[in-house]
Amino acid sequence: MTATTEAGGIRLGLRANLARFALLVAVNALVGGMLGQERVVLPLLADRVFGLSAYTAALTYIVAFGATKAVTNFFAGTLSDRYGRKPVLAAGWLFALPVPLLLIWAPAWGWVVAANVLLGINQGLTWSTTVIMKIDLVGPARRGLAMGFNEAAGYVALAATAMATGAIASHAGLRPEPFFLGIAYAALGLGMSAIMVRETREHARAEAARHPAPANPDHHEDLTTGQIAWITSIRDKALSAASQAGMVNNLNDALAWGIFPLLFAAHGLSVAQIGVLGALYPAVWGFGQLLTGWWSDRIGRKHLITAGMLIQAAAIAVVATGTTFTVWAVAQILLGLGTALVYPTLLAVIGDVAHPAWRARAVGVYRLWRDGGFAVGALLAGVLADAYGLTTAIWTVATLTAASGLLVAARMYETHPRPAALPA
Repeated sequence: MTATTEAGGIRLGLRANLARFALLVAVNALVGGMLGQERVVLPLLADRVFGLSAYTAALTYIVAFGATKAVTNFFAGTLSDRYGRKPVLAAGWLFALPVPLLLIWAPAWGWVVAANVLLGINQGLTWSTTVIMKIDLVGPARRGLAMGFNEAAGYVALAATAMATGAIASHAGLRPEPFFLGIAYAALGLGMSAIMVRETREHARAEAARHPAPANPDHHEDLTTGQIAWITSIRDKALSAASQAGMVNNLNDALAWGIFPLLFAAHGLSVAQIGVLGALYPAVWGFGQLLTGWWSDRIGRKHLITAGMLIQAAAIAVVATGTTFTVWAVAQILLGLGTALVYPTLLAVIGDVAHPAWRARAVGVYRLWRDGGFAVGALLAGVLADAYGLTTAIWTVATLTAASGLLVAARMYETHPRPAALPA
């Protein structure tokens, strides 16, 4: 974890930027907590408070969240390149402030959908920017480790908040107490981002100054945003394989967020038990990334992504066949393990391939595809559940996930440079 010094005294590396990196980890934990306040409570609110019996209608909040976040991710990268990372991060937190209040006071389901539009903007701006800033700071050698820490912070906080809100809801009701955590998270996140976080764009410029000429002439630094979108989505085999895998991964997450709690409730589980299951999957996912991001720096990206998608498919199949808390707990652990293998590794692939001059925009395009999976997953699962039942919806997603893993195996090339060629 030694540092490299660039022009102008800018130093790349985890050790050289440890304090700033740790602050961004803390900020991203708050970002994840904002999402965690909804994971257990909102599906139950849809059913028990607003009386939404149709699954498609009940999952509109995930569609709104996913579509908004996906589009915001795209613009977050472009805005970060144009105006700097810190202003985008702080702006994202402004959109978070009304979210818990809207959820507390919502007299109709439309208010919940509106809150999730704002939450999607918040998540797209803040999570994308913390990813970009960490990649800026650490340089190429520890990219997987950096993404592991970033995603672990967000999803461990999500899991802890989901469990906490489930416990609070089981004793105090579904509103308003579970959302008090969100009020605190938004205030802290805005304060830390505006006052304590420092700009990192110069680190990306310093890395770009010494970046070797790309082997692929299509990957030179002077590209338009449209060209970057085409390369990331279609042309480059690794980037496009990562984009589709990210989309399917978050399609899975939409299923776990919106459908699993309803399945568990239909089999008679209590709110507290649903809260434990709702927290178990992101907790394993979050803590697992502390290892898997580092592991991808050691052995490469492709095989971890392939294995992770296939493990997720198996886990979802176990959910479809299960009927008890114990079986579903095992499935949630497997789902968390599979997602941990995939999540930071996909981001590391984008960082490996994209030139530093357009890396932020490539991250934005990738996250456009990835978080579009929330909207696609909610719509697909809702329509199938309404037409054929919850189990059919779950089996369909399991099949899509397995197919995605096989596509990565067939299309993606290994992107991680040989460790000996990199500075630590």
